[in-house]
Amino acid sequence: MVKKVLVFGDIGIDDTVALIYGYFDDAIDIVGVVANYGNIPREKALANVNYVRELFDIDPSIEVILGAEKPMTGENPKFVPEIHGEYGLGPIEPPLLNEEGVVENFFEVVEIINRYQDQELVIVNIGRLTSLATMFILYPSVMENVRHIYMMGGAFWVPGNATPLSEANFHGDPIAAQLVLNNAPDVTIIPLNVTQQAMATPEMVDYINRVGLAKIIKPLLDYYYQFYKQRNPRIQGSPLHDVVTLMATIDEDMFMFRYLPVEIIQGVNGVERGQSIADIRPYVDQQESENGAEKSHRIALELDYRKFYNKFMSIMTGQVFH
Repeated sequence: MVKKVLVFGDIGIDDTVALIYGYFDDAIDIVGVVANYGNIPREKALANVNYVRELFDIDPSIEVILGAEKPMTGENPKFVPEIHGEYGLGPIEPPLLNEEGVVENFFEVVEIINRYQDQELVIVNIGRLTSLATMFILYPSVMENVRHIYMMGGAFWVPGNATPLSEANFHGDPIAAQLVLNNAPDVTIIPLNVTQQAMATPEMVDYINRVGLAKIIKPLLDYYYQFYKQRNPRIQGSPLHDVVTLMATIDEDMFMFRYLPVEIIQGVNGVERGQSIADIRPYVDQQESENGAEKSHRIALELDYRKFYNKFMSIMTGQVFH
C-alpha cells in the first residue's frame, strides 16, 4: 500500500535528500510540503522545494505551502549556513522560484488533510514543530483525520546536537514540540539515537552518483560531510536524520521502539532548553498511567543499519541490495 505523506520541514540538505528519496520510493507518495524556518529562512526553504520539484519534473499539483517564520517562543530564529549552506543546498544556489503555487494560509493544509483522510494520511515533521503545533491550535478536529505523526527530534540518553542535552528541532521551539506531544494521539519520535546511526558514507555517495539518477546528491552530501568531519574527525559519513524519519513510515522493522512518556524542557536559555526526557521508571505503564494523566509516545531507540543501508541504496540507485 502506498503511504500518503504530508511533509513539514525546514528543507536544508538532509530534508532535501529526504524529499528526493520519497520521490524515488514508489511506496511513498508525498502529497504536500510545508516549508518552515529552521536550518534556513522559510523563503529559502520554499525555494529549495520548488527547485527540487523542477529538477525532477515532479507533479506541479503537489502543493508547497509557506509555513512558520519564527518559533512560538517569539524569538528570531538562528540559522546554520555553516551546516547547510547559505541557501540550504550546500554549494548550490537555487533560483528563488517562489512566484507561483505558494500560499501563506494554513487552510491549504486543512484541505490536504481532508482530501486524504480516507487514505490514512500521515504527517512527517523533519524540522521545527511550529507549523504542526499551529495546526493543533487552529484546527484540532481536522488533525483527528491524520493517521499518524512521525517527527525527527529529541535525544534520549545520548548527547544533543544543538546543546550538550538538546536536539535542534526540539531546541528551536520547545513550546511547539511539547504542544504536539500533548495533543497528537499517535506519535513516533525518531531521535538522534537512531538518526546519527543512519550514515551515508562517501563511498555510498560516490556510488549513488555513479549509477543513480539523482546527481544532486553528491554535492549536497559532500558539503554536509565536510561540516561533520570538521566537527568530528572520526565520523564515517553524513547522518541522514530526515531520510530515516521518512523511511520509518513504511520500514518499521528497521527500528526497535519503546513506548514512554516524554517531556520537553521549556527553559528559554541554558543547555537544558529543548531537552527530551523519557520516563523510564519501571512502574510506568507502556501505554498510559493508571489515572490517564500521562501519554506515552513511540520512540525509536535502535536502528538496524544493514536494513537501512540496503533499502536506502536500493532506492537511490535503482539496484537491489541485500
